[in-house]
Amino acid sequence: MSKGNQWSSRLGFILASAGAAIGLGAIWKFPYVTGTSGGGAFFALFILFTIFIGLPLLLAEFIIGRHTGKEAISAYKAIAPKSAWVWIGRLGVLSCVVLLSFYSVVGGWVILYTIMSVTGMLSGKAYGPLFNAVISQPYVVLGAQALFLLITVFVISKGVQKGIERANKYMMPLLFICFIIIVVRSLTLDGAMDGVKFFLKPDFSAITGSSVLYALGQSFFSLCVGLSCMVTYSSYLGKKVSLTRSAGTIAILNLFVSLLAGLAIFPAVFSFGLKPTEGPGLLFVVLPTVFEKMPFGTVFLALFLILFLFATLTSAFSLLEIIVAALTKDDQTKRTRYASLSGILVFVVGIPSALSFGVLKHVSLFGRSIFDVADFFVSNLMLPLGSLAIAIFVTFKMKKEAVYEEFISGSTKGAKLFNAWFFLVKYVLPIIIIAVLLSLLVAY
Repeated sequence: MSKGNQWSSRLGFILASAGAAIGLGAIWKFPYVTGTSGGGAFFALFILFTIFIGLPLLLAEFIIGRHTGKEAISAYKAIAPKSAWVWIGRLGVLSCVVLLSFYSVVGGWVILYTIMSVTGMLSGKAYGPLFNAVISQPYVVLGAQALFLLITVFVISKGVQKGIERANKYMMPLLFICFIIIVVRSLTLDGAMDGVKFFLKPDFSAITGSSVLYALGQSFFSLCVGLSCMVTYSSYLGKKVSLTRSAGTIAILNLFVSLLAGLAIFPAVFSFGLKPTEGPGLLFVVLPTVFEKMPFGTVFLALFLILFLFATLTSAFSLLEIIVAALTKDDQTKRTRYASLSGILVFVVGIPSALSFGVLKHVSLFGRSIFDVADFFVSNLMLPLGSLAIAIFVTFKMKKEAVYEEFISGSTKGAKLFNAWFFLVKYVLPIIIIAVLLSLLVAY
């Protein structure tokens, strides 16, 4: 691994990995999935799945990536040459293409709302009908999606340190600060406590089999595990950095941002008499409504949308990076070319998702829109399957001594923690994931 294609510091790695994990997963998707899946009970399940399933799997990906120093496909090939295990990486890259294809559609929505906010076009609008009108215009959403991918391609073409790491060091801290301001305002609205109760007071009678499945899928989605994305990111990491502390920090940051997202959205939803089951457009309807009631609200809304765009981009960086890294195989002379070609591929794949709220809104598969099918395919099928394969690979195919060496490197933690983690990943997690996948088959 060339020095210029490594993280310059542990902080850079954590911010980039947190940016990959947080992004749309915690800020956009978490609130609306929580709203449609049981509120506080769903959040409780999400926390449990993140700590006991997502975090151990995140650490497993870190171990594979840093041990080999190679991107997703080559990492599996290096540990298990001439075997089918390489398909974990290949399917991860394929899933990243699909995920980024509909993710970039939402990124385009964020760009459109940012432009409308800065130019004053959002002021005094009926935000629900406005959102539906915006996402139904084919040339507008395709143009915004293309612009979002163009920005992503530009940053990825600059490499790890000069592109991904530099962008995340500025974007992530600013996002946290602005988010906290919004939470404070949302909590001071009339009727806000009803939203807090909905979000934080579990009602397990509201939980269904689908809620459990979505909670597991959200824990994978929000930590970006199961795609081997973190295999690629950790391959750029030095040996002196503690993987356990880094993984723990990223998981805590992810849960914290998810908490902030819920406290920013649900108090406002209940205060303004909106429905928490709004769906993918929840954030785009609620936030403008909240800011409209604030002093200097238009300024704060524009600032938040800009920072929200930053967070969206940090996740997109990680998804495009795994695709580009798999193609370049650390040959940096090919980075710009493959970044551009990958961006074009993702855009083409994403066209049906972008149009699924407009000219293709009457087209459905399995009772879902094209956008929802792509989301369901990645979040509820490929992420659990990829995570299951990674858990089996790291505990059965890698030498236990090598896994242990990576686990304790840069850390003062001893064998007891490793043995607990190893047992969890080897025996417990596969059983849980298989059980959830079987429940999916029964349900559908």
